[in-house]
Amino acid sequence: MDEQHVRAVGAGSPILHLRCPRDVDPELYRLLLGLVAGVTPMVQALPPSAAVADVSGSIRYFERDPAELALMIRTRALARYGLPVAIGVGPNWTIAAMASREPTQGGVRAVGSSPEAVAAFLHPRPVGELHGIGPAQERTLMTYGVETIGLLANLPESTVQRVLGGKAGRLLSERARGIDRHRVVPAELPHSAAAQRRFPTDTLAPDLVRSALLSLAVELGERLRGRRQAAKAVTLTVTFADRTQLHRSRRLPGGPSAHTDDLRDAAYEVYRSLGLQRARVRAVALRCEQLVDAATVAEQLSFDVGREHRLQAEQAIDALNARFGSGTAGPAAGFPQAG
Repeated sequence: MDEQHVRAVGAGSPILHLRCPRDVDPELYRLLLGLVAGVTPMVQALPPSAAVADVSGSIRYFERDPAELALMIRTRALARYGLPVAIGVGPNWTIAAMASREPTQGGVRAVGSSPEAVAAFLHPRPVGELHGIGPAQERTLMTYGVETIGLLANLPESTVQRVLGGKAGRLLSERARGIDRHRVVPAELPHSAAAQRRFPTDTLAPDLVRSALLSLAVELGERLRGRRQAAKAVTLTVTFADRTQLHRSRRLPGGPSAHTDDLRDAAYEVYRSLGLQRARVRAVALRCEQLVDAATVAEQLSFDVGREHRLQAEQAIDALNARFGSGTAGPAAGFPQAG
């Protein structure tokens, strides 16, 4: 390996990547984040069921190496919450994330920081296992005979960039060689979520706008449910042909929610209240605000059989999208034209 590679691998901080069961209770997930924060303040939530932590400042304090810190966290999570956590340990984010996918019997998989240890861990693996690679990128590399991470690592970076594109090629080429510049950024879950739709041409058609609002509600609802959050209010922004904008907000009447039905109804009501007649609309944006932990939201009993059926369908759609990718399933009336 070249000097740059040795320097990049050796200079990395010890990283722990934690994976809970995918169906982990949101409250248990937050308790785990608090437990890890008691070991290191450098912990970043990756909701709904993962987290990453930099333990470089904790080694001397606890007088334990990174693998021992990982085992300590796992043992405490089991003892206090009955929560089985798989933890990968590595010199950077990529290595730790990949190691957490295949923990040892004790629940922890540690990869050394030396170039030799990193290469031994990475190079024999199928290229599709590289952290951050997408299915389309994997298929492209396979068509060129690049079947393992080791083969990718040995290609000139310029070649990978020509095949996969400049930024993506550089990123995956570096990761295949054990280099990852990604840093842990401690942060709470976001307090808002937004999405927008721009029409191909300015429109006067209310039905077209309503279809766009439905697609926004679908996108934001899926995002919030994936993060185990709920919104107390929504804000609609309408951009007109002359580039002026109109903003209106509305609290969700039934309390905080992440259900597509509730977000859609609120968006429709705000749009209706604007009383737009012959205004040409260029774009619409929807922002979910005052987000809260979904675990703190009490589900209201409903005697609306239709709503209950829609909520059941929503769960099935979320499961399909989680497995096959966002947008795989959704309402037929969603807006396909706006970008």
